[in-house]
Amino acid sequence: RSCWRQKLNEAENIEAAPMCFACGADNPIGLRIKFELTDDRCTGQFTGTENHVGFENTVHGGIIYSALDDVMANTLYLQNLKAHTARCEIRYRQALEVGQTINLVGWIESKRRRLIVLKGEARLADGDALIADCEASFMLE
Repeated sequence: RSCWRQKLNEAENIEAAPMCFACGADNPIGLRIKFELTDDRCTGQFTGTENHVGFENTVHGGIIYSALDDVMANTLYLQNLKAHTARCEIRYRQALEVGQTINLVGWIESKRRRLIVLKGEARLADGDALIADCEASFMLE
């Protein structure tokens, strides 16, 4: 289940989640990813540390999944839409080493009533190689 960052405009009626593991600014062990919406794409950046290791200097796949899930969730949130992940399929294309930075991007692929299908990608900031991509269904509240 994705959570939501506090919007700059407090008048919005979406609850804040400053302790969100992926994007919460107050979570001392979180990823603290900052997201931005430009046109219809949400972007962010993440660099794995030794605290995110899964195997031999490689960032754990669950950390990459969390980052991708949240870039898709924030694609909706930053458009004032509150939703939760219903399903997500991820493909890991190559390992992400500790210290490497990835660029995250999420976008809406289709909408049908309360179901929104989104896609997301994680690419190396240095060289643009695809690390992982995913497709997810989110249900609007």
